[in-house]
Amino acid sequence: MSGHIIQGFFALIRSDPEKPPPLLKQRSSKGFILTTICIAVFTDIFLYGIIVPVVPFALTTRAGVAEKDVQHWVSVLLAVYGAALLASAPICGYLADRSTSRRLPLLVGLLALAGSTLMLCFGHHIAVLVAGRLLQGISAAIVWTVGLALLVDTVGQKEIGQLMGYISISMSVAILVAPLLGGVVYNRAGYFGVYYMAFALIIVDIILRTVMIEKKVARKWEKQDEPLNVSGPSEKGKASLSSRPGDSWPPHPDAMLHVTVSENRVAKKWTVGDRPAIEANPPSDDPPINPRSHRTFPVSNPETIRGKPEQGSNSNSLRDSPDQDESSSAPTLKKVRTRPPVILLLSSRRLLSALYCALVQSALLTAWDAVLPLRVHKLFGWNSLGAGLIFLPLVLPSFVAPLVGAFSDKYGARLPASIGFLLATPFLILLRIVEHGGRSQVVILCVLLACLGVALTIVMTPLLAEITYIVDAKEKHHPGLFGQRGAYAQAYGLFNCAFAGGMLVGPLWAGAVVGKQGWGTMCLTLGILAVVSAIPAFLFTNGWIGEQWKRRRKGADQGEA
Repeated sequence: MSGHIIQGFFALIRSDPEKPPPLLKQRSSKGFILTTICIAVFTDIFLYGIIVPVVPFALTTRAGVAEKDVQHWVSVLLAVYGAALLASAPICGYLADRSTSRRLPLLVGLLALAGSTLMLCFGHHIAVLVAGRLLQGISAAIVWTVGLALLVDTVGQKEIGQLMGYISISMSVAILVAPLLGGVVYNRAGYFGVYYMAFALIIVDIILRTVMIEKKVARKWEKQDEPLNVSGPSEKGKASLSSRPGDSWPPHPDAMLHVTVSENRVAKKWTVGDRPAIEANPPSDDPPINPRSHRTFPVSNPETIRGKPEQGSNSNSLRDSPDQDESSSAPTLKKVRTRPPVILLLSSRRLLSALYCALVQSALLTAWDAVLPLRVHKLFGWNSLGAGLIFLPLVLPSFVAPLVGAFSDKYGARLPASIGFLLATPFLILLRIVEHGGRSQVVILCVLLACLGVALTIVMTPLLAEITYIVDAKEKHHPGLFGQRGAYAQAYGLFNCAFAGGMLVGPLWAGAVVGKQGWGTMCLTLGILAVVSAIPAFLFTNGWIGEQWKRRRKGADQGEA
């Protein structure tokens, strides 16, 4: 039975190069690609969190680390993961944008993840465990940079906010269930039982990433399958080759149609013998181009050349606002294109603001990892299971993330990002009142954590979408700025660096302040950080707000005139 299943799987992924792959439409559909990326994100974070309860025991029983050194090496393994993530994310983004395929880097990342899990499972030396964590960090960088870029390639700007909400759900569920399952399975099934669960998830991930077909690959087959009707004046033929009223079919009884297909354009010409009969191209509204001054730039969306908004988007959308310091002159474009895309991205105040907000959001979310389990143990006497369940109110609100993303797709990311930080401030400060044991204090703690979870979800999803909005806005105002393949992976690589930085800063901040000044001061400082972060979120998300006000005033004056 298993032999037939394996045989069928290889028949599915191996196809005749002259024929479309089996189940092409299903394997390249938006839903299947979204599911694959969500599972990839879930797998990455799940395998990171599932071994957290296991590592302290593995260090003593398998790596021979003394009890007094366990805390030190646990910290080292956490830091190694974060360092690998920070260092490799920009590199992975750069290589992914230069690659002709997103699927290949995803498979490489999966190999790194499988290798790291094998090293952590069977390693008997501390150096092997450190190397395993390094590989795990590199795998995370590949998944987040390439996976999110692939999602943008699939749906474009129009729906990216809503779909990033599903990514947030995958991340939050993995953060929640991984340590719980790791601890329970370790107690019931032992050390290797934890890794059996990990390898089963990796197998599912391998199948999905291997079967998936990118949209741009699927389009090649779809174009080949589209029939070109040149036999006569059928209504279908007229619709396909005569896009404007007045185009004749054919212009002469003996005319022959010649079709030239390029990357961004389809040219059609009728000829009679060796003489041209009539140009079948739709007439252009653009002014004549001076051949001497004409320059061609590769663009990711041909519609941006004429300044047309993408289908389904609002031409006045705040998502497309450029930075104030961007210029549309050709000499400036020639100058900036000599710089690497990552430098062009980092020169954007809008992107720097988004990266700062991502770092702060990550810090506010992960700060509780270092202090909350100890707090509930001290006040309520809860064991490790209770300490894991207390994170449930903080994570469950992430299920509203698709709704938040849909809102940011329609109205922009400025409002939810800034309101989310402001909303988080009072709940962070009010957590100071949880000072003693008792059922009422448990209820207050859970309610405040749930409200904080809602606020941080309102911040996170628009920030994920804002990265796409920034790259698209720059491309729209400077077509070809990032070359033919764009810079989505590099942009999300930078975002990944910021988020990983927050994962390092948050627990260190919370642990240090609690140790020196206590729980109440820690909650107060996090509240101050949240309210301060609302300022750049309001001023720079969707572009510099002063420039937008200026355009609105100008539009109002023109309307009155």
